[in-house]
Amino acid sequence: MTARLARACLVALLVTLGFTVPAPASAATATAAATSCYGGAVTVHYGEVRDFGPYVTTSRCTDINMRMTGGDADFGWACVQFERTGSCNYWTKIGRSWTTIATDVLNGTRFTVPNGVDLEGSSATFQIAF
Repeated sequence: MTARLARACLVALLVTLGFTVPAPASAATATAAATSCYGGAVTVHYGEVRDFGPYVTTSRCTDINMRMTGGDADFGWACVQFERTGSCNYWTKIGRSWTTIATDVLNGTRFTVPNGVDLEGSSATFQIAF
């Protein structure tokens, strides 16, 4: 008996006995979660302030994400400075696509985002989703 046939027989038996088999997570579910997270993003401009924030994490995202959306810089640098610790977690290179700059952050966590660009004098616009 092949593995596929054995799996089909097991699923049929479980359904007959009244068990339900959960459907696999779909790409649509993942896209909807990302849209919800990124839909609450704030737009910030490099050079207007020393650090972006302070912000407070929400239930929209489990991570803190950032991307560059404009300006003449090729890329930027950012870290997350949590209020509780007062120091940066690690520096991350930020380009034109969404990049995670902190993972598994608890809701209600206060933080700022120290930042920089590839060449002093360059301009950059970023979005931060949290």
